[in-house]
Amino acid sequence: MAITAKQKKIEYAMLLAWGIALIATLGSLYFSEIENFIPCELCWVQRIFMYPLAITLAIAAIKKDSKQAYYTLPISLIGLSFSIYHVMLERIPALSETAEGCGIIPCNYLYINWFGFITIPFLALIAFLSISIIMVYVIVTERRGEK
Repeated sequence: MAITAKQKKIEYAMLLAWGIALIATLGSLYFSEIENFIPCELCWVQRIFMYPLAITLAIAAIKKDSKQAYYTLPISLIGLSFSIYHVMLERIPALSETAEGCGIIPCNYLYINWFGFITIPFLALIAFLSISIIMVYVIVTERRGEK
């Protein structure tokens, strides 16, 4: 059976989503295990949603299973919502005051601040957003072929 162009696009999209999840997972491990940055409470919550994505998207990419997009999209969107809230804690002064009681490490503590706006929660936000967009693309592309 010949692989269509649509199937190839879906395969590449799933592979790209897995790559993003893998980089985000390895990046978080690098920051905590090599740089010895202690994750705040919200960072732990975001890890809870990112780490399974690295595993499920790897399996989906290997098996060429685009149906996994239906399962990974909700996980990614929940992680995205926590990332948005975390970035808001960093950036909005009124919310920033509540971040002090987040745990041992305040949720608004900036371990990195590249170019004045790239922080660890911002990196997580970009990863979750990218994965979510790719999963929507996979779902839409797959559905167009069913009609």
